[in-house]
Amino acid sequence: MLAGLRWRLSLLYALASLAVLALVGGGAYGLLDFYFRGTTDLALQSRLALDLRRLGLPVPAALQAAELSWYAGAGRSPLAAPTPARSQDDDGDDDDDDHDQVDVEDEHREFDSELASIFSFALTDQGGLLLDLGPAASGIAPDLAAVQAALAAGTDWRTTRLADGTRVRLLTYRIGVPGAPAALQLGRTLGTQDSVRGRLVAGLLGLGALAAAFVGAASWWLAGRSLAPARRAWERQQAFVANASHELRTPLTLVRASAEVARRGLPSGDQRYTQLSDILGECDHMSRLVDDLLLLSRLDTRALPLRRQPVAAAELFAGLKRQVGRLAEARQVTFEVGPAEGALLGDPDRVRQVLLILVDNALQHTPAGGRIRAESAAQGRWVEIRVSDTGSGIAPDHLPNVFDRFYRGDGRAGERGAGLGLAIAQGLVRAQGGQIELASRLGQGTTATVRWPAAP
Repeated sequence: MLAGLRWRLSLLYALASLAVLALVGGGAYGLLDFYFRGTTDLALQSRLALDLRRLGLPVPAALQAAELSWYAGAGRSPLAAPTPARSQDDDGDDDDDDHDQVDVEDEHREFDSELASIFSFALTDQGGLLLDLGPAASGIAPDLAAVQAALAAGTDWRTTRLADGTRVRLLTYRIGVPGAPAALQLGRTLGTQDSVRGRLVAGLLGLGALAAAFVGAASWWLAGRSLAPARRAWERQQAFVANASHELRTPLTLVRASAEVARRGLPSGDQRYTQLSDILGECDHMSRLVDDLLLLSRLDTRALPLRRQPVAAAELFAGLKRQVGRLAEARQVTFEVGPAEGALLGDPDRVRQVLLILVDNALQHTPAGGRIRAESAAQGRWVEIRVSDTGSGIAPDHLPNVFDRFYRGDGRAGERGAGLGLAIAQGLVRAQGGQIELASRLGQGTTATVRWPAAP
């Protein structure tokens, strides 16, 4: 019992610790993701303001504020004057085509590394490329859906993926000035950020695995320390019960022997004969209680010797029929044996004891004219034994407690019962790797089902 409690406590401690680690790791990942998103979006807005100046277009206040935040965070001031993308000679003629596009390399000297990594397209209202404001975006084409969304709403933010799976953060801005490009589309690949995220996740998982191993060991040790006083108290209690049960056997035997000697020669109608008979009955009841307590103590400490061997269900039921048949007839109850299939693996004496407990319970609560049936069936690696009766049944509020020690629900305990029979049956079944359960309906009867490991 305490071993199972230690496992549960260890699991509880470990889960609580791992939950804290998960919160810390998730928080770190969330903060990094928030920083990357905020930095990327702010850089795109700052670069958009710069490109608008280069095209000789007005810069909205929101973009100016973003630009100031970007350069303030970098400890620099934004460019004071715009650099036009096109110029005219004094006579009004356009410069040569070689000067139509700004020299990207010269202008990149004005950008910091973050802005220089952003590609920028000047587009028509159909998404056609008018001008590549640099740097050259190899393998990246304008996103037409983003252009249409920006033309309708003014601005469009979205994250897309390239053919190779790389994520790209896009900002598309509608210009709306005659003679100027219809829209600007800026973007930045997020491959480096995703790589950093991946390394962070890998590191967190590695640290989580090491932490899980450490926390598991620490939890096991802590649970053991927490349960040490309870374990010592439990061991003392079990030792006391075992010793007390053993020591009570001798005086009970002496009392019974003395009562039998004193009763000899007395007529059955004598009052002293009746009193001595009561003493003998109480001695028998106390002897059974002592034996039950000693058996439970051995089950708790796993000190009960069990010999595992194949037991044929047919032989088991034949012996049960001989033992219980006469008692059932005396109580005018029909005891029948159904199909006896399979062979189970267990201690023959303890298996028989479990069945006797179940049948005895059924006899106590089945009225005259009722029926008790025992049968078994092979179920794969199990042999399922069922003992059913047509007795009084168990009330639903008592059914969950019938396996508790000394529990005697209404209508389920005999007058002399101590409430240990089903607890012993459950302990014997579990000690041999089996399972036991009860199903009952009040006034209709009870069915006990025992699943034993099948013999190979």
